[in-house]
Amino acid sequence: MQAAIAFVPNLNDASSTFQFQLEAKKKAQSMSSGAAGFGSPSKSASKSGKVRSVSGYTGSGTKPLRAATNTFDEIQKKYGKEATSDLYMRSPLNDEQLFWYVGKVTRRFGKDDEEMKGGSIPTEFEAVISQKRLIIEYAKNQLRPQNFGGPYAKTLEIWIAPGDSELDVVQNKVSLKKVTGSTSDLSETFSVNDVGFNPEIYIGDERNDGGLRVKRDENGDPFKGIFEISG
Repeated sequence: MQAAIAFVPNLNDASSTFQFQLEAKKKAQSMSSGAAGFGSPSKSASKSGKVRSVSGYTGSGTKPLRAATNTFDEIQKKYGKEATSDLYMRSPLNDEQLFWYVGKVTRRFGKDDEEMKGGSIPTEFEAVISQKRLIIEYAKNQLRPQNFGGPYAKTLEIWIAPGDSELDVVQNKVSLKKVTGSTSDLSETFSVNDVGFNPEIYIGDERNDGGLRVKRDENGDPFKGIFEISG
């Protein structure tokens, strides 16, 4: 639903020349018809209510993905980008320096939010960790199987940036932060119903050429300095 950045960077160009196009992209969030690899329903959360579970068989992600996107829209409408974190993923086995934008997560953080299901305000990391399996399954099966699937799936990492900061990331104004921890680190009073996930969806040439990606070092920092967009 949000404006996103579509561009085709020449990542191997030593002059760091990028070609951009800033365009409004309406992301189709209806998952009712399903997508390849996400065809059959599954429980949207584990019995603890802390994790959006994907059972591992083909098609098991449709229902939790739909629940995650619906929750994202609801929370985003109320809180905006302040409650949102942008998601990037890399597979060191595929490319140690390449980070692909794969979507966004959002979380409730108002102490007086009457819609809060859990007893604590979710952290940025909890918003990711509780949906990590769903995010990874979507990215490696639907978005970038050529970069995240098969032999590259063993070492997948999720990194975050401030919400709606795609342009700043591309301009090297923002570093990425690696998400660490496991479901055992989730608060006892955390509820997965207080967080949502909005997956990146490729349209047009992106299906073949790919979408937003950047290069970063092992700390998530840019290799080169900040630059501005001209014209």
